[in-house]
Amino acid sequence: FREEYPFLEEVLDTQDDGRYYKLEGYLFPDTYEIYVGSSEETVIGKMLTRMNVIYGIQYMDRAEELGMTMDEVITLASMIQEEGKRDTFYKVSAVFHNRLAEDMTLGSDVTIHYALGIRNLVLTQSQLDTDSPYNTYIHTGLPVGAICNPGAEAIDAALYPDEEYLEENYLYFTLTDPETGELYFSKTLEEHNAAVEEYR
Repeated sequence: FREEYPFLEEVLDTQDDGRYYKLEGYLFPDTYEIYVGSSEETVIGKMLTRMNVIYGIQYMDRAEELGMTMDEVITLASMIQEEGKRDTFYKVSAVFHNRLAEDMTLGSDVTIHYALGIRNLVLTQSQLDTDSPYNTYIHTGLPVGAICNPGAEAIDAALYPDEEYLEENYLYFTLTDPETGELYFSKTLEEHNAAVEEYR
């Protein structure tokens, strides 16, 4: 795949950095027509080709404008995909961009879920302290790699965060309803802690 998909070079050339799967994030989720008996290479090739179409020159230019590599964009998009719903993707993105700008930890539960292979709604302190390059509670910046294969909307949101939430410096969000996935956004830690307590 290296020669046919040059965008994989950055990922394939990294040494053992603790990343679970080299192609995590790049196998674009979509509907594909695949014949019975197709090889793994054929299936993966179809998904990589689709990613190559989705992540076109406009996205490359925008990533460069933001000072981000494609791998960083895909990693951020994967977190947005797991944390939000389509109607909140751009706001979640703004929160993550604001936290990155302030060199804060991203504090994202979904990165712990990925590191441990769990889906707990509430994480224990020992889980939050997990020694993993995916743990965004103990490491600043993005995790070592993507935690899922993000869709087009999440990728777009990673590159074009909500301008209002960026400017107003929203730094926190919490889940308010597990059924609907509704999120509550806050600007201060005090407001966030109050919201967490209210919706716990």
